[in-house]
Amino acid sequence: MTAILVVDDHPIVLQGCRRLLEETGAEVRVAATLAAGYRAVLRHRPDLAVIDLAFPGRDLAGLALLRRIAARGLPTRMLVFSMHADPAIIARALECGALGYVLKDAPADDLLRAVARVRSGRPYLDPSVAAEVALLRQDPRRAALGQMSPRERRILALLAQGRTYAEIARDLSVSYKTVTNACAALRQRLGLGTLTELTHFAVQHARDLA
Repeated sequence: MTAILVVDDHPIVLQGCRRLLEETGAEVRVAATLAAGYRAVLRHRPDLAVIDLAFPGRDLAGLALLRRIAARGLPTRMLVFSMHADPAIIARALECGALGYVLKDAPADDLLRAVARVRSGRPYLDPSVAAEVALLRQDPRRAALGQMSPRERRILALLAQGRTYAEIARDLSVSYKTVTNACAALRQRLGLGTLTELTHFAVQHARDLA
């Protein structure tokens, strides 16, 4: 019998997933917090963990759970079940150890298909985003967008609009130095030498920053 753990903070999602997966003959446990999910993985060693990314207080906190499980070298395979359709976030989840990713607005059959594939050790990506994720993973600079903070993404979005450092500082209610330091850090991370190159990058990826 396949043992599955579902980690999600929404009771309705937990109840629905449990019922759907138990109909396939699986033994299903649920956890409503990241800490409870991690403890359950260590204690029960499920074959598969179905993990959400968004938890109260930290929108992508589920990524930390993926990394912790992966770092332990446990046999539990991981499938993300999330509302986030941003290819950069999906690519980041895969980098953190997830073998599959399915969107919460997908049909129930897609979730079952994803569970079966990941349980057997085969990767699964939601068909609606698979092509974009494949392209993203071929572009390391674009993939870096998923690792940026909300402020960094906002700064890039404003650069793409042609804003100056001073205008960005005013719009974000931060100091001029905060903006220049953030841009310098972004240039270093992306391997870009000048503000002009950073601005070009921001313009090229403006849609991903929206």
